[in-house]
Amino acid sequence: MSQSKPVTPQSHVVLVDGSGYIFRAFHALPPLTRKRDGLPIGAVAGFSNMLFKMLKDQKDESRPTHFAVIFDASGQTFRNDIYDLYKANRGEPPEDLVPQFPLTRDASRAFGAPAVEMTGFEADDLIATYARQAEALGARVTIISSDKDLMQLVSDRVSMLDPMKNKTIGPKEVEEKFGVSPDKVIDVQSLAGDSVDNVPGVPGIGVKTAALLLDQYGDLETLLERAGEIPQKGRREKLLEHADMARVSKKLVTLKCDVDVDPVLEDLGVTDPDVEQLFDFLEEMGFRTLTARVRQALGEGVTDGIRADDTKVEVASPATRDRYPNTVFDHTKYECVQSADRLAHWIARAFETGVVAVDLETDSLDSRAANMVGVCLAVEDNEACYVPLAHTGGGDLLGDGAPEQMDMDRALEMLAPLLHDASVLKVGQNFKYDLGVFKRYDLNPTPYDDTMLISYALHNGINGHGMDTLSETHFAHSPVPFKEIAGTGKNQKTFDQIGLEEATRYAAEDADVTLRLWKYLKPKLATSQVTRVYEAIDRDMPHVVAKMENEGIKVDRAELARLSSYFSQKMAGLEAEAHEIAEGPFNLGSPKQVGEILFDKMGLEGGKKTKTGAWQTGVDILEDLADNGEPLPRTILNWRQFSKLKSTYTDALQAQINPETERVHTSFSLAATTTGRLSSSDPNLQNIPIRTEEGRKIRDAFIAEAGHVLVAADYSQIELRLLAHMADLPTMKQAFADGVDIHALTASEMFGVKLADMTPDIRRQAKAINFGIIYGISAFGLAKNTGVDRGTAAEFIKTYFEKFPGIRAYMDATKAEAKERGYVSTLFGRKCHIAGIRERNPQRRAFAERQAINAPIQGTAADIMRRAMIKMPDAIASVEGARMLLQVHDELVFEVPEDRADALISTVKTTMEHAHEPAITLSVPIDVEAQAATNWNDAH
Repeated sequence: MSQSKPVTPQSHVVLVDGSGYIFRAFHALPPLTRKRDGLPIGAVAGFSNMLFKMLKDQKDESRPTHFAVIFDASGQTFRNDIYDLYKANRGEPPEDLVPQFPLTRDASRAFGAPAVEMTGFEADDLIATYARQAEALGARVTIISSDKDLMQLVSDRVSMLDPMKNKTIGPKEVEEKFGVSPDKVIDVQSLAGDSVDNVPGVPGIGVKTAALLLDQYGDLETLLERAGEIPQKGRREKLLEHADMARVSKKLVTLKCDVDVDPVLEDLGVTDPDVEQLFDFLEEMGFRTLTARVRQALGEGVTDGIRADDTKVEVASPATRDRYPNTVFDHTKYECVQSADRLAHWIARAFETGVVAVDLETDSLDSRAANMVGVCLAVEDNEACYVPLAHTGGGDLLGDGAPEQMDMDRALEMLAPLLHDASVLKVGQNFKYDLGVFKRYDLNPTPYDDTMLISYALHNGINGHGMDTLSETHFAHSPVPFKEIAGTGKNQKTFDQIGLEEATRYAAEDADVTLRLWKYLKPKLATSQVTRVYEAIDRDMPHVVAKMENEGIKVDRAELARLSSYFSQKMAGLEAEAHEIAEGPFNLGSPKQVGEILFDKMGLEGGKKTKTGAWQTGVDILEDLADNGEPLPRTILNWRQFSKLKSTYTDALQAQINPETERVHTSFSLAATTTGRLSSSDPNLQNIPIRTEEGRKIRDAFIAEAGHVLVAADYSQIELRLLAHMADLPTMKQAFADGVDIHALTASEMFGVKLADMTPDIRRQAKAINFGIIYGISAFGLAKNTGVDRGTAAEFIKTYFEKFPGIRAYMDATKAEAKERGYVSTLFGRKCHIAGIRERNPQRRAFAERQAINAPIQGTAADIMRRAMIKMPDAIASVEGARMLLQVHDELVFEVPEDRADALISTVKTTMEHAHEPAITLSVPIDVEAQAATNWNDAH
């Protein structure tokens, strides 16, 4: 527990950026769940280990005298009052992370550290206040974080420590990153902006340019005052035009150093933790290994047979105690193959065993741009090799001269018969990537198994499916980290620059691990009764998706530029309209000026002020004013909408276009969701807005090649149809069979309105209820979606369950199944494990219950989509020139010669509508809407 202790020049104040570390730990560490109930605890485990290591390892002068963990409080801060769009581009935190937030606070207190957070301020502001107070007293300060926003605090007495890289950040490191000393970091950020926090900055001015300008003009204000002297026209005009936004940005990035913090600095004095409280917390979380390490540190030896010096956190998995018999990895037995004779030997061994693990080493994570550097093979435990093909440095195994390696064309010519022979099973890990690269070298390995997808079929929702995670989970073995052989940061080497000895150790091990994972996991498909899921739904997905990624979709850069211009014009028109209503000019992007106009000048009612005295101008405030008939707030909201469409989509998408193909090549993840849905990234095409007419215009830029059209085929209301089947709702099933408008029917049943008398507003309310029920919507959420009060929304839900009692029965049965088994299943048998379903905390348990209700429905829809995608290549082969480009939500997008569009639509509809057959029979028809057009938007 902490105690009051004076801060002196001999003190060492350690401040942990708790919120920043939680997010980094969540994304960097393998997912972990608590054994007894499936509660996600990965970030909590990483956080707890970090606290323990830091408090245990720091000795003598590095030991803290004062210590605190600082968190972001929920809700908006004073920065949202300065600029409404601050952090507006951030989505909701990952579902598995949400229940871990309060647990990290518990962890801090268990280790005896205050968990500090204050409403209205960010963690960075509290850290800044404590740091400056300590510095003023002559103390030394260490901030545990890598957040660049905190680098403005670095000085001779204040340093940072990146806990993930164990790297100290002082004035030198700050200058290396920003090009300026720490005292000018604020000015650099004011100019460069920050896309992560949606700090606008000055368009076109990056960190390097900002540093150059500040070096020349001294500080931000001087630069802005003398912007007219800048010789470069582009920079001059941008600085003159956006000077106000630069000043707003400075207010956003400047950390407050005068927060009235509670507890005060002196009350952060370090003492030993309450041992009983600490062990209660560790045991509650199930951290057996960490418990053992803590006991040893406290002089109590080991516990439960686990070595106290074991640094790994135990991974909760059904296979934790059922280990693979051989978990010894002997790198000395790996071979670097540098001649045709030796490669022939390994190919012969692969034919002899009938199973070979295959893994590629490349120079990029983008399969569309990656160049093959080498091939890895494994045929038995510790019997693996690496075939280097394109290394440029590092010397041979003796370290002398240029690396000796085979000619790539000759090696691939020898490997081709093996890769294509049906008698030898190829085994890969995340094989979609390898297949995408192989395809570009005219190779198509078949047949294959993918250990990532085998693990996904077995354990989705329990643990991650990356190779390192699987090796640690099932073999208690940590593979050689890439950074160990390649370095990190700006000095990191690409694989072709790595010496052959190190490359062989790293690469051959990958193949060795992959083969052992296959031997260990593949038999479990049958015992876990998920063989059909893997064989009929997941196994063939890698080659289908790899081909889609390589195809990409054509994007009209000129159209994106035109849309950017169009959005700019709309913004200008709305700006003029706002100035006319306000009877004077003001900056619509300045929350301060907006608040002064609305509430000071115009005297509108409903205004609220922050603690700093500024008017609040968030979306909720403006929406309320607009709903009361005030025109200016609606104009401002519309302006903000266009501003976001321009900056987030039409401007940003242009950078994602491949310069060689003029197409966007997104990357699809096959094992990232609990329900089986695919996700996409770089760019994320699933986030393109489609709910508004203006947002849909962005799809105008996604076009077909000349003489071709795009065909968009979309499952119509598939989740509602599956709900009708799974909950056995006779009225809904009949409506779908008869082709009746399901939302109008729902409205008729609930509100007693005849279909002939249905109004759009009543239908809209029923639609919100229909879709909301699938996601376990609350009365509060439904009230917000429908515009009614919460009491009325609660009555809507009550009436809905009375009219459709099968839905309540389905929900209750599904929650009971989840609590009993720890998972729910799709109609195809995919197990969706639900973390936290037995959680004692009502809020976290309710969240898990909503997941359990939705997962069988969404998961079955995802399974049907996967089956459709697998069947599609053979189905459309008869339509010459047709190719599948994208999968987005419930939609597939194709490209086809214009004169063959009708044939493709017919084929695609039939394939998608019957994709579930013969595996399952549904009591509702599956309907697909498909249309052809020259761009994606018009194909709807």
